[in-house]
Amino acid sequence: MSEPFQHLRFSVPPEQAGVRLDKFLADVAVELSRTRIKALVLGGQVQVRGNVCDSPAYKLKSGDEIRIDVPAPREDTPLPENIPLDIVYEDDALIVINKPVGLVVHAGAGHEDGTLVNALLHHCGDTLSGIGGVKRPGIVHRLDKDTSGLMLAAKTDRAHQALSAQLSDRSLHRLYKALVWGAPVPRKGIVDAPIGRHPSHRQKMAVVQRNGREARTQYLVAEEWGPAALVECSLETGRTHQVRVHMAHLGHPLLGDPLYGLARNGQMSRLRKAGLGENECALIVDFPRQALHAAEIAFIHPLTGEEMGFESPIPEDMAGIINVLNQIDK
Repeated sequence: MSEPFQHLRFSVPPEQAGVRLDKFLADVAVELSRTRIKALVLGGQVQVRGNVCDSPAYKLKSGDEIRIDVPAPREDTPLPENIPLDIVYEDDALIVINKPVGLVVHAGAGHEDGTLVNALLHHCGDTLSGIGGVKRPGIVHRLDKDTSGLMLAAKTDRAHQALSAQLSDRSLHRLYKALVWGAPVPRKGIVDAPIGRHPSHRQKMAVVQRNGREARTQYLVAEEWGPAALVECSLETGRTHQVRVHMAHLGHPLLGDPLYGLARNGQMSRLRKAGLGENECALIVDFPRQALHAAEIAFIHPLTGEEMGFESPIPEDMAGIINVLNQIDK
């Protein structure tokens, strides 16, 4: 099996000090187009002196060591695969599915097949191909691999354009339920904090002061147990890892979150102090994914103009954690 990335490395000579990152790379990385270079930089695939640099305009210094992680080439067109779907609603224009934990939405490094896109192509047939882009046909919005819950996909170009417009103008409503450590104060509020690529961790996002994109999350503490709380989060924007980053920014990261969560010792200490036994503590601390579920979605049907809304109950794994937390005396 081929490596998922090709690694290119360059060193900046003294005479190139002060040159923009994108211009320098266009001169030295001759196998890459300018468009490809820009996409790699913005996608966090370029490091300068070991830190991610996602600004094409960054001015280089003499001696800067640059590394580019170039994803290995793969087939541009995903193929249909007979993967079962939990269909909540479907008509000729769109489909609403309840995505299980572990299902990747569209292909990427390490996930070339077995995705929701492959499943949709099999279920919907050739009519889906190309809608919204060859690699992500029909996809209006996405969920992380280990986030469960409701997703909306379009089956026609007209529907895709209309639903994408609702996503942009924030009339497409999405509500998530998250189990977090502690409880935000106040119990109801808005996190208005821009999100961008983490400066040194390519896989992470972060609240940043420069080069971030607007991100707003309304939250409400629905239930509280002392060491943890159930929080409902309504998205006004749709940034990568938005709920996870914003809750961590408040100091209340999600249970089970491998990127933004608390250290294991700190988690165990909180739960023991609340009176839970070792088995119950371990069940919560070793929860194998971020405890996040897309519970509600509402939108205007692109053809009929009807207001539509759907709900998905909390899945069994998160419900099991809630049952354990209910043993804590409030």
